[in-house]
Amino acid sequence: MDEVDSEALADVAYGIFDHLLTRRLQTQGKYLCALVEGGVDFTADLNDTFGQLTSEYPQLAEALLARFGSVDTIYRMLCGGEGVLPSKTTQMYWIVQDAPGSAPEAIEDEHAGKWLIFQDPDVADDAWKKVRDATVAHDLGISAKVSTAKPNPDSRDSRRVIYVYTKDWADEPDVMRVRENLRALGFVDRIGYKRNIETFAGEYAQKGKRVTYYSS
Repeated sequence: MDEVDSEALADVAYGIFDHLLTRRLQTQGKYLCALVEGGVDFTADLNDTFGQLTSEYPQLAEALLARFGSVDTIYRMLCGGEGVLPSKTTQMYWIVQDAPGSAPEAIEDEHAGKWLIFQDPDVADDAWKKVRDATVAHDLGISAKVSTAKPNPDSRDSRRVIYVYTKDWADEPDVMRVRENLRALGFVDRIGYKRNIETFAGEYAQKGKRVTYYSS
């Protein structure tokens, strides 16, 4: 296996590991961000997750250890903000926070859509924490995610972007309820709302063309 394949495999391995850890914590009503920011030990959950990865995907577990050396290294990295704050996250392109009870796949539904909030990197952490916590509190939509410090070839500039998802773009009262709650959180500048159907069609804003469905 060459170096490129090894790195790609490690990326896949970390993504699956992160997914398994998130689901394990959520079944217990826990969130990684709350554990890290509260200084709560989650070593047992991390080790159990790695055990699950080893059992189900042994080759991916090996790739993860090849990159990080040990599970303890991953634990220290998470405690340092990986997967919690966009400025500290370099292993994944996005941090995702689903609202409690919302299915992870809901954000992929063609009826869903999202408010887009662009932030400079130096203020993105605080902005994300506001959106994340409000999502957990059911004050916003079905999910939210933020781009991270991992260099993304699809990024158009250095800004971070926060997506705030709602279940149905056609439900204008709900879409605007979320917008008003975002405004209450301090996001007062005009932002746009994009439907998933435009995203799935590969339609992006460019000079002379607007793809946002709502703007407020």
